[in-house]
Amino acid sequence: MPVHTSDSAHGSRGGGAGLGLALASAVAFGGSGVAAKPLIEAGLDPLHVVWLRVAGAALVMLPLAVRHRALLRRRPGLLAGFGLLAVAGVQACYFAAISRIPVGVALLVEYLAPALVLGWVRFVQRRPVTRAAALGVVLAVGGLACVVEVWAGLGFDALGLLLALGAACCQVGYFVLSDQGSDAGEEAPDPLGVIAYGLLVGAAVLTVVARPWTMDWSLLTDTAPMNGTPVAAALLLAWIVFIATVLAYVTGIVAVRRLSPQVAGVVACLEAVVATVLAWVLLGEHLSAPQIVGGVVVLVGAFIAQSPAPAKGSSEPPAGGGAERELSGRGTAA
Repeated sequence: MPVHTSDSAHGSRGGGAGLGLALASAVAFGGSGVAAKPLIEAGLDPLHVVWLRVAGAALVMLPLAVRHRALLRRRPGLLAGFGLLAVAGVQACYFAAISRIPVGVALLVEYLAPALVLGWVRFVQRRPVTRAAALGVVLAVGGLACVVEVWAGLGFDALGLLLALGAACCQVGYFVLSDQGSDAGEEAPDPLGVIAYGLLVGAAVLTVVARPWTMDWSLLTDTAPMNGTPVAAALLLAWIVFIATVLAYVTGIVAVRRLSPQVAGVVACLEAVVATVLAWVLLGEHLSAPQIVGGVVVLVGAFIAQSPAPAKGSSEPPAGGGAERELSGRGTAA
């Protein structure tokens, strides 16, 4: 059957391209903390760095917001939730966390979000979860205990860990919001439009919170130290806006459309690996062997916890974690 052979080859090429895009998205997102930390250490407030990132990306995505302006009327709640939680909340907590603890640790704590989603499903919505998903929660929590070295009395800044956990909680809020949106029976909104308006909403909220008019703008014309090497602050900011935000979101969305949301979600787990390796190489943030092992366990637990929920009306218990992939292709808006 030549037609089927052609279709198979086309699907294989599409899957290969989707996998490449998903990997590109994970690498782009994973580099955000490495580029942001030198700016913070140079004197910029973490909230100001977040505002620069979100506001810059919002300007780039503004044409898409104009194109999808009907979303303002159709799904205002979803746009507000995305802006407040997936953009402003996650980014503010994550950037504040990396100002106090290593980038890799902050991102690994943030990857507790899939496990926390299952807690919401089981104890708030009172719906059963699969045994595999429950195992994912246990692994994620156990791995995190190794990452933060609980046997040493929490070797990291407690406030930094709480901020990273806050980023995970903001992700949970968005996961739940996305799941409610899918239950409404309405046509799914265009992900690019949701991201564009989410960035605009996030920029507006962060403008009030961060008060960028108090920022020392002259720092952006200087250099920032990256493990002892001076790097142009403007170059780091450009990377954060264009690569770690705009390119990362767009490639993530296209990847989800070429792959299944679950496959794209598994590849997205590499974001934590990328962030840790980059922080090790570029920032000199070395992790101990138990922390590395714990990080691997966290990622395995996150992978299991992101098992897709069954179709509506299915008798199988839900596993949570897949809903938000349909919309954004990103568990971290980092």
